[in-house]
Amino acid sequence: MTTATDVPVRRRGVLRAVLATARGRITAGFLLLLFACCLLAPVIAPADPLHQNLQEILRTPSGAHWLGTDSLGRDVLSRLLYGGRSSIVGILEGVAAQLVVAVPLGVATGYLGGRFDRFVMRLADIVMSVPVIVILLAILAIFDHSIAAAMITLGVLGASGMMRIIRGTAMTVRQELYVSAAELLGLSRTQIIFRHILPRCRGVIIVQTSLFAALAIGIQTGLTFLGLGPPPPAATWGGMVNEAATTLSTQPWLLAPSGGLIALTVLALGVLGDTVRDVTAQNHTSSGGLRVKPARRRPDVAQAPVPEGTALLSVRDLSVSFLTPRGEVEVLTGVGFDLDAGQTLGLVGESGSGKSVTARAVLGLLEANGAVTGGSVIFDGRDLTRATRRQLAALRGTRIALISQEPMVALDPSFRIGSQLSEIVRSHARLSREAARRRVLELMEMVELPDPEEMAKRYPFQISGGMAQRVAIAAALAGSPDLLIADEPTTALDVTVQADVLALLRRLQRETGMAVLLVTHDWGVVADICTHVAVMYAGQVVEQAPVEQVFGAPAHPYTAALMASSPEKAPRRTPIDAIAGAVPPPGAHPDGCRFRDRCALSAAECADDDIPLVRLNEERVSRCIRTELLQAQP
Repeated sequence: MTTATDVPVRRRGVLRAVLATARGRITAGFLLLLFACCLLAPVIAPADPLHQNLQEILRTPSGAHWLGTDSLGRDVLSRLLYGGRSSIVGILEGVAAQLVVAVPLGVATGYLGGRFDRFVMRLADIVMSVPVIVILLAILAIFDHSIAAAMITLGVLGASGMMRIIRGTAMTVRQELYVSAAELLGLSRTQIIFRHILPRCRGVIIVQTSLFAALAIGIQTGLTFLGLGPPPPAATWGGMVNEAATTLSTQPWLLAPSGGLIALTVLALGVLGDTVRDVTAQNHTSSGGLRVKPARRRPDVAQAPVPEGTALLSVRDLSVSFLTPRGEVEVLTGVGFDLDAGQTLGLVGESGSGKSVTARAVLGLLEANGAVTGGSVIFDGRDLTRATRRQLAALRGTRIALISQEPMVALDPSFRIGSQLSEIVRSHARLSREAARRRVLELMEMVELPDPEEMAKRYPFQISGGMAQRVAIAAALAGSPDLLIADEPTTALDVTVQADVLALLRRLQRETGMAVLLVTHDWGVVADICTHVAVMYAGQVVEQAPVEQVFGAPAHPYTAALMASSPEKAPRRTPIDAIAGAVPPPGAHPDGCRFRDRCALSAAECADDDIPLVRLNEERVSRCIRTELLQAQP
């Protein structure tokens, strides 16, 4: 369990996430080493970069000169280190100029729109139409070959392209519902921009910055190659490439140190930017970034009712944490349940209870900032928490399949339905095109789609939501899975279509014998299709039992409150008995029973310590110390 406290925790940010990847460590290490060596050139350079020795002209690498000498006998390594100093300064000047112009204007135009957006974008169009090289040559002529002036000018001129990309991202984020909610709650435009818009643009900004830095190296090298930078004998990378070009026929080695270092630097900047983009894409979460510390955890006395080793899927003491800007927040705490072949287990609870996170943890599909921090997920005798990516990929679709609550997300609008299903079928089995087509038609008949031949020719946007859900089920069944995970498969459908989809799932389960893990908040769905129920609250399983026992007499106050708040239970013309309050967010769970602040049976002892699962009978457990009082109520 985790509780919100004022105790600071070790901060894990973008840098640590980048360094956790192999390419991040390699590229960051290379760039850091290069920058440090160039910065410390006066200390570590083996020779004076301007010292000439005509007796050592165009030497190959040796103990005295590690990278050889140039046409005037000067040490190549020393000149590379000193030349790198001016290159790095030029990059920083250009990047700073670009960011100062592009980021504020890009975010502001994307969020504010209107006349300001139109004016800035017309101005950007004019700037982008100006030939950059002509402007740079004029600047170099005016400022006496000043590379600093040229790089700053390049940054300002290049800001237009970056600004347009940031604007597009900001316009997309502006359409998000949480931005509209922030506006309705009275947050100022400045708060919304810095709190909600700018963080979502970080990945784009980082990638564009790295690409511009690589471009700046190329342009700066080209200018100095043409002799438009610092005059000889000053050490510059472009000047060294120029000199190597003149001696290429007599000493080709001279081009390797300067040309190779420039190429490696450009490549490292590009790869590093791509890596940072990947690790920051999922780092911005809606969590409050609470400071957390571990709390005492008492082992559960009864984890799940089915004995070890007999279940197809056995989840034991599963804990999942997500990395936020201020620390790790535990979202699941000691979750456990079992599911036999042919059974249907419903995960029930309010939004924020951890149902979907549990389902995704079983599949190994947590977001980039999430990780399993404890427990196990045993599927057919194999612990999936210890499986490699390749092993998990081999299981998905063949042994375990997923149906999402938004079927259109799983279907590409650019391709016909038959083509997409055929691709999935052929990825699971080596079939010819004709055999795959027959299998696709068979799957479409299995999920009761009308006129499969005609349906296979349609695009996803040409069918209804109910049909799209059937197509998604057909895709999930393509690999004949043993376990089907259905994440709220009927949420976006009307009542009539919901009943048809549930009947379809029930028939398919009966015919194939597969197990179903159903994530839902609808007790009607649970009663219709499930054989067992696991009720979740605030990242924990609070009750698990067969469906008949749960509906007969709930053994946890939260289960009873959920059932009482169901619309089917409310008498006509009577207000629904809703549960007061809300599910506490991760990192802010109360001590003891997590439901006690909303529970009518709460007592002082409910806050003493973590409440364990207590076995009530062979098939039933409950996380409540007042179960007897609850069941004694009329």
